[in-house]
Amino acid sequence: MIKSIWIDNFKSLVNFELPLSKFTCLVGLNGAGKSTVLQAMDFISQLTVGNLDEWLKIRNWDAADINSKLTKESNIEFKVVLDIPEAGEVVWSGSVNRTTLRCTQERVSIGPTNYLKVEDGQCYLGKYNSRNISAEQEKSLLERFTIMFEYQGSILSQLKSNQTEGVLYSLKGAISKIQSLDLLSPELLRNQTKLSNGQLGIGGQKLSSFIHESGKEGKSTLKNELKNVYSQLDSIDTKSLRAGWKQLEITEHYGEQKLKTTARHMNDGMLRLMAILSQLESNSEFLLFDEIENGINPELIEFLIDHLVKSKKQVMVTTHSPMILNFLEDEIAKQGVVYLYKTEKGFTKAKKLFEIPSQAKKLEVMGPGEVFIDTDLTHLYQEIADLQ
Repeated sequence: MIKSIWIDNFKSLVNFELPLSKFTCLVGLNGAGKSTVLQAMDFISQLTVGNLDEWLKIRNWDAADINSKLTKESNIEFKVVLDIPEAGEVVWSGSVNRTTLRCTQERVSIGPTNYLKVEDGQCYLGKYNSRNISAEQEKSLLERFTIMFEYQGSILSQLKSNQTEGVLYSLKGAISKIQSLDLLSPELLRNQTKLSNGQLGIGGQKLSSFIHESGKEGKSTLKNELKNVYSQLDSIDTKSLRAGWKQLEITEHYGEQKLKTTARHMNDGMLRLMAILSQLESNSEFLLFDEIENGINPELIEFLIDHLVKSKKQVMVTTHSPMILNFLEDEIAKQGVVYLYKTEKGFTKAKKLFEIPSQAKKLEVMGPGEVFIDTDLTHLYQEIADLQ
């Protein structure tokens, strides 16, 4: 599990630290930085994949767009803390040059022991399994090579499989499997596509091919889940059209009548639920959703949140709706609901909502959603400032 992230100089995230739970829900006013946090998580994930130019193109951004306008710093610094079962707490940190889009400095460590280090054009790889070694022993066990090739993102995106065993393999797998759906759009979900390559796409534009590639079993599983809230649903099907395009369609029954509907004419809520539920069965390890309640009927929110909370995956959502919080148990809300706010300098900061004294007191007699409704978020940051 990813336990926390720290990032500096990414848009409004300046010296920004965020604790993460299995289910994390970001709340706050418009413009507080909720979407920016999802973008930063996706950026960190892309570092392990490389090809930052393509990532920027998908979002219609330039490299200058990700750098903070609030500081004079140039590089984007980051640190990710993970809990890896076979290793314990692992820390991955680095510094990304905004011009080259490369991690010019990078380190993976467990305590004082480095498993990866990049600095001054050199890469050092640890070839040991024990963490109880001296600094001198570490030097002798490090494999070193001069970086003679061009690349973007982390050196992890370039290392061969025999160079990323053990801790590095687990770390890269966890970070690269962060899947952001922060631009999920019903219009994109209706698209016909050819191949998904196991990815839904940041806006859900590959839904038809993704479901097609899930096979008969995947479609059946998705249908059975959706049938809990759409009782008239008989089947979810995909059709291969000319030139390899895939078309998504459903069959419903109304009395004795069967009705077949293509994705182009499905309702927004069903498409969004399809996208979200299909990702819970994907190989992604960490899912990111922006304004999770958009387009979904209030009657279906409990069904959705229940699936996200009970999922084996780590999940982060943003919301403006107290209804989302209302369907969280108190302990999950205490750990996972995080309030984002901006300081007078425009920096985004994070604080667990129910660690704020006034909110903790209200939670003793109210549900999480009721506390949210009863709170003026425009003044809550001042209470945090007073505590500090």
